[in-house]
Formats: sequence, C-alpha cells, structure tokens
Amino acid sequence: MKLYDFKLNENQEQRAKELHDESVIIDMLYQGPVSPTNFPEHIRNKIFEKNKKYLKDFGQVITRAGWDTNALAIKGEFPEFEQIWRESGVTAGNRQLIGAGVTSKRGTFEGLYDAALLLTMQFEGFDWMIKATKADDIRRAKKEGKFAGFVTTQDTIEFGNDIELLEKFYDFGLRIVQLTYNPQNLVGSGCSEINNGGLSNFGVTFVKKMNELGMIIDTGHCGKQTTIDACKISNAPIITSHTAIQSVYYHARAKDDETLKAVAGTGGVIGIVVVPEFIGSGNNVTMDHVLNHLDYLVKLVGIEHVGIGTDWPMCMPDYAQEMMSLALRSIGFREQDDVPSVNYINGFENYTDFINITRGLVSRGYSDNDIRLILGENWLRVFEKVCG
Repeated sequence: MKLYDFKLNENQEQRAKELHDESVIIDMLYQGPVSPTNFPEHIRNKIFEKNKKYLKDFGQVITRAGWDTNALAIKGEFPEFEQIWRESGVTAGNRQLIGAGVTSKRGTFEGLYDAALLLTMQFEGFDWMIKATKADDIRRAKKEGKFAGFVTTQDTIEFGNDIELLEKFYDFGLRIVQLTYNPQNLVGSGCSEINNGGLSNFGVTFVKKMNELGMIIDTGHCGKQTTIDACKISNAPIITSHTAIQSVYYHARAKDDETLKAVAGTGGVIGIVVVPEFIGSGNNVTMDHVLNHLDYLVKLVGIEHVGIGTDWPMCMPDYAQEMMSLALRSIGFREQDDVPSVNYINGFENYTDFINITRGLVSRGYSDNDIRLILGENWLRVFEKVCG
C-alpha cells in the first residue's frame, strides 16, 4: 500500500481509515486483484514457463495467463491473491464470466463454458468468496469478513440470438450484462463504432428479457445511442459500471453529459475508472485527476448516482501485460485512441492502494454519508432493486 499525498492531517487520516474499514466497498468492475507490480516472481516464472510456446499469439498468452493465475490461486499456491484483496478493503466486486476475451473462443458458447467453469472453480475453491446473487449476500460477506463476487459479462456476443441461453446463465448466477463491448454486435453499437447505431430490434428484446429476469443492464462500453436507447426502454435502473467523463478529459471510452444524465435518470449508478489513459494525458496521471472526474459527476447527476468501477489492475504477469495494447486493438479499441496499458495512476499502483480513493474523498470535503454512498451503498441500492 502506498498512501498518495493528499496532505491530510492526523484526524482526517483516522477518519478515512475508519470509513474504509466500516463501509461496504463495491468495485463495480475490476480486473484484479493482482497486478504485475505485486506478482510473486516464482508465480510469474511458473506461468511463463508453462505458456512460453504461445508467445507469438497474444490472445493465447493473455487468456492462458489469466486462467493460470486463477488456477494457481485456487490450488493454494498463490496466497497473495486473497491477501491483496483483503488489504484493499473491498467488500464485493465482479467475477467476469466472459467479455472482451482476446481468444479464438470469443463469441462462442465454448468460451462461455470455459469462463463458467473457471468461476465455478473459484466459488467452490475459495472458502473466503461468496457468490452474490442478491444484496443480502454482499451484506453477509461484509459481516463475515469474506469477499462477495457478483457474476458479470462485458459483452453479449457469446449469446448470439439465443435469449434462452441468457436465461440459463441467469440460473448460473449471472446478474450483470454489458450490452456491447467496443464494436457492433447483435444487440447494438459499441463506443468505437463509426456509426452511432443504437439498439437493434433484437437489442430491445434483449433489454426487456433482462428486465424480466432481474438482471442489471450495464452500458460501460456501449455507444451513446445504445446507452440512451437502453435508458428509455428499460423499466429498471441501469448502470455504467466503468467509465470516465468526456467533459473532464475526452476519450472515446468516456461518456458525455447527456448520456450520464440519461443513466442517472433511470435511478442508476455510474462508476469512475482508475485507468490512466481514460482519465488524463501524459505520464503522471494522479488520483487528483480521478477525483476531478468524480467531483464533476457528482455535480452533474447527484451524489446518489456515483460509484467506483476501477477497471484495474490487469490480473496477469508483466510479460502478458506487455501484449495488452496489441490485444485490445483486436477487440475494438481504435488506432486514434489511447488504450489501457501497463501504466498506472499515481496513487493506484495496485489494488492495495484502494484506500486512496477513500482518502481522496475525505480530502475533497465529502461527508461520511456521501463517501459511503460513493464507495458502495449507491451500487448496492441498484443491485437490491433489480436483483433482490
């Protein structure tokens, strides 16, 4: 843990620590908890030796590194996986079923099956992890000192046009579905599509089916019109799990004011990322830049619609991380846009630095209640309303 210099006094530091310890903290979407900066060398080398023959295929490298990281943790050979989560203080976060997978199985049922198998191994193999399908599961995890994982996906491409498959994965525990990743799919247009196409006819059906099942609609990577269409059609709150604010710093992955107001207008929540390329320019993007996005969003839509979705850190060894820029080009990040890299925000080098978000909110003068809302209570409200 590295404390970012917010120039807090002793009383403020104590207040931040108590808030962080006592609050239900929810990361709406994250990739970690382990990052290259705290990957043990022996684990890194074991994964490398096992997969070095795939080095020319960046999709295979990243997919296999992610699988092996989790598998080693499940086998008890990677205790840091749990330790880092505990040091972060986070109560709940997503366990990703699939989405944006840079693999030959992307867009197939086989890819969904592989991801479901890995998550099943996690939920059954970690006695400190609870599968959260309703809000009380998260509250129970906080009370028992465990981690609550809610099952999500960042794309609908794997479902094809099979609405019944969506229902089957609801039974598995899937509760949050991002309608599109960056490109176009059968549901609608992603944020990197040249045409702002919005939801398709099938997309309208898909949204209504999610409402019927009690699943949260996520628009993190969706294009503007797709997001606005979803807000108009959904009869339940929707979320933007991880984004940034275009009015603060322009990036194609960020959302403009009209879109953010539409999401808030459903009663939903918007999570702010800590990915440097989405937050600011240059080599020294800091937690102050992140807080600028949070402050703007609070003023724009109101405190009750603001949350945290770090989208960080990338949970794989350094050699796999180095291929991320190539991999992300293959799933819709455009040439003209900065893509997530091995860089990190000053103040959020790895997941153990999560307390810097709480400390930063204290430094900006937010009340205890408002900090609790941003850290998790806002998202928990939406989860309870939609999922139970």
